[in-house]
Parts: sequence; structure tokens; C-alpha cells
Amino acid sequence: MLPGSGYCQVLTTIGSREDADALARSAVRARLAACAQVLGPISSTFWWDGEVATAEEWLILYKTPTDRTEALQAHILRHHSYEVPEVIHTPVTGGHPAYLAWLTTQTRTS
Repeated sequence: MLPGSGYCQVLTTIGSREDADALARSAVRARLAACAQVLGPISSTFWWDGEVATAEEWLILYKTPTDRTEALQAHILRHHSYEVPEVIHTPVTGGHPAYLAWLTTQTRTS
């Protein structure tokens, strides 16, 4: 097994810092991610309702074992304010073994 296989970064965007902080905290508290980083504001340009739109958003980047990604996605979709939230899973192909072990430890209940 490659160092890092079995781990994933999951990202989403949301419209306010307060909502981003709440969504990040709720996923970590639920042990669906070991870490969630909030970055922003960012400017997003996208098609919506037949028009090009631009909005200020906040990016949340979660780190989690792959076996937690489906539950994390369900959590994001359940608590997200957008009609069609962005949720993207990116496999981790390598990483510091101690950090990756920490991801697993922090997403399990004792």
C-alpha cells in the first residue's frame, strides 16, 4: 500500500465565514474529519440559472480517511445552505505517515 492511500481531502465552498466555521466544526466534532481548514474569502465565478454569476465564498478543506468520505459528504449535504453544494473528494497519494495515522485516530471514537 502506498503511503497515503486510504486517505482523502474533501472540499466544499459556502457563502459566509460563520457558516464555514460551523460546518467545519460540526464535521470534526462528529469525527468525520480529523481536520478542517477554512480559507477565504475567495471569489468564485460559475454558471447558475443560465447566467454567469460571481460570489464571495469560503473554502473548507477536510482531511479524512477514505472510509469516512461518504459519511462526511452526507453530513455536508445535510447541513449546507446551498441548493447544489460543491463536494469534491481528492485521494491523497502520499504523506507523512505519523500525520496520516493521526487522521485515522482522530476519526474514530474511543
